[in-house]
Amino acid sequence: MAQERRASPPEAGAPAARARLPVRPRLARLLVLFAVFVCAACGLVYELALVALGSYLLGDTVVQASVVLSVMVFAMGVGSLLSKRLTDRPAFWFAVIEGMLSVVGGLSVPVLYAAFAWFSLYQPAMVLLASAIGALIGAEIPLLMTLIQRIRRQDAADAAADMFAADYVGGLVGGLAFPFALLPVFGLLKGTLLVGALNAVVGVCVVLWLFRGSLSPRGRLLPAVGLVLVLAVLASSFALSGRFEVSARQALYRDPIVYAQRSDYQEIVVTRKLSGSDTRLFLNGDLQFSSLDEYRYHESLVHPAMNGPHEDVLVLGGGDGLAVRELVGYRDVDSVTLVDLDPAVTRLARSMPAIRDLNEDSLSDARVRVVNADAFTWLRENRRRFDVVVVDMPDPDDTGTAKLYSAEFYGLVRQAVTERGRMAVQAGSPYFAPDAYWSVRAGLRSAGWRAAGYHVDVPSFGDWGFFLAVPEGRGDPAVELPEVHPPLRFLDAATLRAAQTFPKDRRPTGAKPSTLLMPRLLDYERGAWEGY
Repeated sequence: MAQERRASPPEAGAPAARARLPVRPRLARLLVLFAVFVCAACGLVYELALVALGSYLLGDTVVQASVVLSVMVFAMGVGSLLSKRLTDRPAFWFAVIEGMLSVVGGLSVPVLYAAFAWFSLYQPAMVLLASAIGALIGAEIPLLMTLIQRIRRQDAADAAADMFAADYVGGLVGGLAFPFALLPVFGLLKGTLLVGALNAVVGVCVVLWLFRGSLSPRGRLLPAVGLVLVLAVLASSFALSGRFEVSARQALYRDPIVYAQRSDYQEIVVTRKLSGSDTRLFLNGDLQFSSLDEYRYHESLVHPAMNGPHEDVLVLGGGDGLAVRELVGYRDVDSVTLVDLDPAVTRLARSMPAIRDLNEDSLSDARVRVVNADAFTWLRENRRRFDVVVVDMPDPDDTGTAKLYSAEFYGLVRQAVTERGRMAVQAGSPYFAPDAYWSVRAGLRSAGWRAAGYHVDVPSFGDWGFFLAVPEGRGDPAVELPEVHPPLRFLDAATLRAAQTFPKDRRPTGAKPSTLLMPRLLDYERGAWEGY
């Protein structure tokens, strides 16, 4: 391996030290600090990319962020210690480390996506990548500090202050650029590849140009060749990223993907069997419905709540329009307000023929008003009262959705219903996750509701449960169909009576409610809430 010309650190102001630089020492220091700034910004982007990908694929953003950041910070300490062995040739080793960091950080997203899609090894791969990136980032600062001192000797405290100021400002820029520029413009995959290329160009070129006088010809050639190879790998990956993403995404799903979009809030995927017999919607990889049996779910969710006054109805979630389809079948419904966070989902429900056929173009009904907003925030600002509220939210597998199953959320809904109003809530599976299911009832009770549970079989999901709730003071709600209702394919009076019977393995567990300060996430592998 090429050796950097060994020389003891020059004294402050020594002419020999300045003679090796192509520019004045002041400008050389600014260029090194600029490299610190860029490398810090790139390093933070790598961290945020790992957190974001983990939250997209696995949910539970808090856990993903905690694991990634703690592993990386620990590895940074290890990298700093190991870099002490490299400070005799700081320019050469800094160029090598930046080249390695560019490849590892730039390719981290496709490598993790592949580990998840094809090998089911996401967590081990994530820990290894976070450790490698952290160790390489940790090795940067000691080497850069040595390079600055080689330019001009200064007090250690002053040098550290300059270095960390550039490092922290770079972190600020990287942290803001990630959500506001990289993700919206390039997406997660291409964005990290571009950041890797920037990291390589700035980190390697600045050092090779500034300190070329301190490197042997071979010591200049090897990092330069390495830089070319790194950029070639990243450029090739960028060119193939679209094909890779399609292949990896398809590996996650059983049926062919007919639509895929990364919206501002989630990944939206629609699959369809080649025979056309089964259309499925997935949000962040979680199944939302199958066209084969979605009517079982939506009839069970909506119609028991319609047993009473139902002129004005509020639907929270349900942007696919399937719950609204059941509601607009009632001629005496005057208005339906649908509040769904993601406009991409409601646009899809209005525009994709397969989904429009399923929801019978319900979102175009003159009685339906669509509001794209966060349901929790919308409820805080709402002053209107509704006869019926249908809560059709995704499962609470991250902190963003957990608040929609909290006691505080149900308290806000309580303020949005009339005294004779009713609320229907999808509550997950009392069979696969009994603690989670009965925790919803605990949250309803703590917010001033009386709730009655029932469950039906939806083959795509398995045994699935719901709660019908009324404000306290009215007794337990009667889970019954209204006397007059639209034609139903699945639900009838006998089915509803049977649905209210819970066998021993699905009876109340004594679970506690989820709250904003104690959010509990759904963990189907353990069949319980997972609290922090």
